[in-house]
Amino acid sequence: MTSDNNLLDDLLRLAAAGGTEVEVAPDPAAARSRWAAAPLVAVGTDQAQACLRARLPRRPRVVLVGRHDQADAGWDVAELIGAEHVALLPAAEPWLVDRFGEGLAAGLSGVGGPARIVAVIGGRGGAGASVLAGGLAVTAARLGLRTLLVDADPLGGGLDLVLGWEQLDGLRWPALTEADGRVDAPALVRALPSRGDLVMLSWDRGDPLALPAEAMAATMDAGRRGRDVVVVDLPRQLDDPAVIALQSADQAFIVVPAELRATAAAARVAAVAGLHCANLSAIVRGPAPGRLKPREVAQALDLPLVGTLRPEPGLCRNLERGEAPTSDGRGPLASLCLRIITDLTGAARTGTGAR
Repeated sequence: MTSDNNLLDDLLRLAAAGGTEVEVAPDPAAARSRWAAAPLVAVGTDQAQACLRARLPRRPRVVLVGRHDQADAGWDVAELIGAEHVALLPAAEPWLVDRFGEGLAAGLSGVGGPARIVAVIGGRGGAGASVLAGGLAVTAARLGLRTLLVDADPLGGGLDLVLGWEQLDGLRWPALTEADGRVDAPALVRALPSRGDLVMLSWDRGDPLALPAEAMAATMDAGRRGRDVVVVDLPRQLDDPAVIALQSADQAFIVVPAELRATAAAARVAAVAGLHCANLSAIVRGPAPGRLKPREVAQALDLPLVGTLRPEPGLCRNLERGEAPTSDGRGPLASLCLRIITDLTGAARTGTGAR
């Protein structure tokens, strides 16, 4: 991220020497959509104050890059913007080449490339976003994809209850509140509750805790490097950790009941969520008491309609019994989740896995 052409020329040369291509952004506004997902971010000192004003969320592996005569300006703002290092050219050129090479390795370390990240958010309370998130994760695991399900809603009741996993041992969010951006992806996966190819990071039954943004950034980074699919259940009120997860997402869905007030509430949520994820689509859930059509709901939100959900009388009963959504692969929810995951990943519509 730099608008200094001379510095940009140097960075492009060093990235090429490190064997990687880069995406160039002249300022924080242009960088925001890829800020959380990039394996490495190099910020020119000319954009350091702009980053500070833009309040970009903290994330791991940010390097502030400048020239030797800009040392004072670099150190003054590096910590404020969350930069782990200050690289002063030309002395730091060999070090930067190594960092570009490490960034490439981090981005390609997962089998088949970095994980695909999908976020789900409810248009109003009780819309069914958590059930959809659980269904997507279970479906991905049934297809043989290594899947991470992340519960980003501290007031949502716990995704472990949606899957019937509340008795499984493993790490929960409170144990990660001290994460500082340096999380080993394989170690994190091994520590989480799991069944088969599906692992989950959720909340415990203790008091709600303020989740540090750094912990979410580290989790998204570990998921992208160590899994095939990451599914994130977001709160409707987007705090800093939720914004980081949403900015990391390749695709986001807002779940909206086919009701007038729900559509009005979802319009507010979509307006905020759309600032952080360009690929935002609507999923409309029936029944429709006022006979609102799904396309009318999507048009009111100014979002593409990716699918609809018909009522499933047995779904709530199964959830109360601890049966994970879509675990049997049948019903409208399972069909929609299968289509979303296969479209997102290109996976074949076969395979069995964790339930």
